[in-house]
Formats: sequence, C-alpha cells, structure tokens
Amino acid sequence: MTNMPEHDVAIIGGGPVGLAAALCLADAGLSVTVLERANEQQWAEPAFDGREIALTWHARTLLERIGAWKHIPESIICPLREARIETGRASHPLIFDAENASSPTDGPLGWLVANNMIRRALHAEATTRPGITLAPSIAVSTMRQDGDTTVIHHSAGKTRARLAIGADGRFSPTRRRAGIGAVIHDFRRMMMVCRMAHEAPHHNVALQWFDEGQTIALLPVNGGASSLVLTLPAEDINRLMHAPQDAFNAEIMQRTGNRMGAMRLVSTRHAYPLKAVYAHHFTARRLALIGDAAVGMHPITAHGFNLGLRGAETLATEVGKAFSQGQDFAAPAVLRRYEHQHRAATAPMFAATNSIATLYTRDAAPFRALRSLGLRLADALPPFKSAVTSMLMDRNAGSISS
Repeated sequence: MTNMPEHDVAIIGGGPVGLAAALCLADAGLSVTVLERANEQQWAEPAFDGREIALTWHARTLLERIGAWKHIPESIICPLREARIETGRASHPLIFDAENASSPTDGPLGWLVANNMIRRALHAEATTRPGITLAPSIAVSTMRQDGDTTVIHHSAGKTRARLAIGADGRFSPTRRRAGIGAVIHDFRRMMMVCRMAHEAPHHNVALQWFDEGQTIALLPVNGGASSLVLTLPAEDINRLMHAPQDAFNAEIMQRTGNRMGAMRLVSTRHAYPLKAVYAHHFTARRLALIGDAAVGMHPITAHGFNLGLRGAETLATEVGKAFSQGQDFAAPAVLRRYEHQHRAATAPMFAATNSIATLYTRDAAPFRALRSLGLRLADALPPFKSAVTSMLMDRNAGSISS
C-alpha cells in the first residue's frame, strides 16, 4: 500500500497554465495536487509584474468554462478593438480589427487583462475545488519512477502521483531533470514593461511599432493608460529601470514620438530577457510539459499565454478521456496524442514568430526596406489580413457569455 499514489496528477508549478490544467483535470474527475515555490500569500495575491495578457476568444471561453473568469473584476478587463503595426517613423500601418476576420463580428479582437489578475482568478477558483490540493512553499528536488507511479521529492517530503506535469517556466527544472533538451533562441535583447498614463486617448487600439533601434508596444488598459513594452539592448533597459521618474517620463515620450501626448509612469517597472524556448519533447515516462516549459514564445505575436492554455486543455482532454474509460491515463500512447496535437499547434507559430522577430528587430537597410514592403503587401491582400485576424481572435471556442 505504501506505493499507492496520493493523487492522480501532480503539477509542478502553480502559475496560470499550471492552475488552468489543474482545473481542467479536476473537471474531468481526477484528483490533482499543485506544487508551487511561492508562499501562500504570494501565490494567492501575486503582485503586478508589468505583463498584460491579450486573451483570445478561445482563451476567454476556457477561463469561463473552468470558473476563473468570474473572479476577474470587469473594471480591469480592456476590450481590444484594433491592432496596428508600424515600422519606421512614417510608414503605412497594417491594421487588424474584427471586421477583417473571415467571420466578421461586432465584438473585439480580444481582451487585455493583467497577468497577475489572471493568476489571482485561477488560484481563487482552484481553492473552491475539493479535487485540487494546493501546496505552497514547495521546492522540488528530484523525481523518480516507481512502477506505475511518479515519486516527487521536495522540501515538504514526497508526493506520489500517476502523472507528473511540468509547468515551471521556460527554464523548467522539471524538463532538465527529465533529461529533455530544448531549442533556445536568444534575441540578445531585454524587454521592459510598465504602465504609462497619457494625455491622448488610446481608443482601445494596440500599437506594435518597429522603430530604428527599438521595438515599442503600447497596449491599452482601462483608465486612460497603456502598458508600455519596450525592447532594447540590456544596457539601455538597465539604465531605464533605474532612471529617475521625471527623466524616465521624458525619455519615453521622446521614444514614442510624443504620439500619446504627456506621459507619466504609474506602475513599477519590470524587465525580462527575450529568449524563446521549444522543448525537444513535450513528454517522457509519466511526465508531460505544458506552458513555457514546453513552448516559450517571443511576445511579439502575443500568443504565448493563449497557446499555453490550449496545451493545458489538450492534455486534460486526452488524460480525461483515458481516465473516463478506465485506462492508464499516463500511458505513453495517451501522452503521445497530447504531444502530437500540441506540436502541430505550436511549431508553425514558433517558427513564424521567431522569423518575424528577427526581421523586424534588425536595423540594417535591407531589413528596414523588407519590413516596410511586407506591411504594404500584407495590407493590400485582404485574404491574408482575414486569415491573420481570425488567428489572432481564435474564435473556435464556442460562445462568450454576456
């Protein structure tokens, strides 16, 4: 009896994708424990980290279905009406809105929600589920196989489960312990994120601007402000991270060409290295990788989180199907089905995103000419705009509740 697992599934990493997977699996009837390094308060009430998540229709529908959406205050959900891409200081913009989609709609392209508020909502819902055990302040040390059970050794002892899931980020220790390598694309840039209040209205338009020597995104949030995403070499980001606020405001206004009028910092500043990661395998014996542990996307297309949620959903669907049929839900065939589907969903996007990021962040004259020409050609091809808009919205998810 000592070899019997305490849980059907143990998830290592209690970020948003790990918690979403726990909720999906619990809905399928499995018992789940989530092992998280952060302490209970940090986990339940994560601080603002600068990141705004552009949620697709599919992602919102999933969050509604697993019960998390109702925990997000409506006042902080910002609908995205239009996405605008520019290159250089006087370029022809490429504009996407819901009317460009293959199935036009009066609704938005998507919704912008702060990452920490999504995390809070998922944690709040997970605490209501009897089938989910949340284990904070856990540092995992090793994993080993014991017959048809995975034994996870950690700072509080050990946990036994039929299936382990690694959801511990793009530099995943779980992936490393399993001996799974990864393609790591280092863009040799840093990304700084913060919120800026501004004089001019944003009209719920997201801007992605590839200017010489820098990449800027301005993502609308409620309350007359935008989330600034500024990509520069590390030394410039480090300087801006520590610049006095008045000097910081002045430099950001200059870098944005004063297009939003007077701007002022209204949040903490956060910096992240730009590295994309794609695991060589998404599964091993009684182990599956999800979220950034499997695929860590460059943020340029804003699809990383949405793909992470889709992966959690795909895995839970395959595992839940086997579980309901009385099969071994951690068997290689079950996990292979997840890997095949998630690789098909992510590999083309990963390759395309890296190519776009490389083309649009190099400043040599040929690259500037190519990206300007590319925007003009894309804008002149309605079928292309329609296909991209439909991909950005990802409405293949059922209805949205009012």
